Amino acid sequence: MSWAVLFRVREYLKGSLWYGPVAGAILGPLLAVLTRQADTSLTVPKAWQYAPSTASTVLTTIVGATVGLAGFVVTVTVLAIQMATGTFSARYMRIWYRDPLLKATLAVLVGTLTFSFSLLRQVTGTQVPNIGVSVAGVLVVLSLVLFLLFFDRFVHRLRPVAVAALVGRVARRVITTVTRVAVVDTAADQIAAGAPVLMVSSQRDGSIQAVDVRGLVSWASRHQHLIAMRAAVGDFVTTGQDMIAVFGGGDIPAKTSRQLRGMVALGVERTVEQDPAFALRIMVDIAVKALSAAINDPTTAVQALDHISNVLRLLGSTPPHGPLTFRDRDGIPRLLMPGRTWDDYLTLAVTEIREYGSSSIQVVRRLRAMLEDLRASVRPEHRRAVEVEIKKLNATVATGFAGSVDQAQAQTRDTQGIGGPAAATTAAAS
Repeated sequence: MSWAVLFRVREYLKGSLWYGPVAGAILGPLLAVLTRQADTSLTVPKAWQYAPSTASTVLTTIVGATVGLAGFVVTVTVLAIQMATGTFSARYMRIWYRDPLLKATLAVLVGTLTFSFSLLRQVTGTQVPNIGVSVAGVLVVLSLVLFLLFFDRFVHRLRPVAVAALVGRVARRVITTVTRVAVVDTAADQIAAGAPVLMVSSQRDGSIQAVDVRGLVSWASRHQHLIAMRAAVGDFVTTGQDMIAVFGGGDIPAKTSRQLRGMVALGVERTVEQDPAFALRIMVDIAVKALSAAINDPTTAVQALDHISNVLRLLGSTPPHGPLTFRDRDGIPRLLMPGRTWDDYLTLAVTEIREYGSSSIQVVRRLRAMLEDLRASVRPEHRRAVEVEIKKLNATVATGFAGSVDQAQAQTRDTQGIGGPAAATTAAAS
């Protein structure tokens, strides 16, 4: 099984809601068998003993309660899907349905259901699974606690700022992970000079979700070749499109194309596993949707900018950016990959918000504060791009607020959009 297949299986399981309940449904009857064996080998205190009618009533009630709670959890999940796609971003759903608490809640509820139903079959006029009934009571309490925790998380995640914060944390984790293994090499074109000895094309269409960097470097090192990716993580490739170019002399094994193709995972949509730009895309979508005429909520856009600023600050202070070169243990270049530059990240994070928020005084003031802070905190080679964005913002404000009594206010910075302490200090100083 290739690395790409394993990656897709892992991604499928992370995003699937069925395997947790199925595991719970299987473990429930197994636990019922264990408690039955415990009942036969242990003497239960009288306080833990139940009459047959009492045990049947308790177990029947638990079965009905778990069915009701499971249905309510599914209803809440469907409501979350509707809210996320209508208010936040459809891309956010890829993070929402990976929530481990949601899967754990469903697994425990279904497991409690099958466990209690299995115990019902053991209740007779002369035999009662006393330990099992007590365990069922503990499980239903645990199910209720998990449900309350899930409901609390669901309510809090209905806030756009909470969504932006969650996506921002994912983006920072991905940036740190990618930075740990990548090396900038601006001479990538010179390294890959000459004609490739093999071109590997895609046999299906889809977005490049991830690349097995270690696998490609290892293969290239063993066969004394250089591999150059023709498409970046996050790009959509069509059937027959060239994905990988192999350079260097030496024999090319017949199964090379299949091996290399198996180290590039394709899927229906992008993921954030190796693509921090996709996390930025989600946060920008939240801000842009909040600025739409249908919602008209610039404060949400300002809150999204808070977390976008945090991600940009990390990107601006952390190399590498641009074409990436991965070397083997001997320091020989073995893998070249397209990489986004700082300009690419900044353009993605700022352009659409500036365009759709050009008439919102909150948005332009928060954008200015973010850009000025970035200018002071990012690496020196990134400051030119920030200066360009500040000039674009100046032009946008000059056009959008031309002749407005608020033009002077729109040209000042405010970390809160409007009403922040920086604005008050500026007014007092003037």
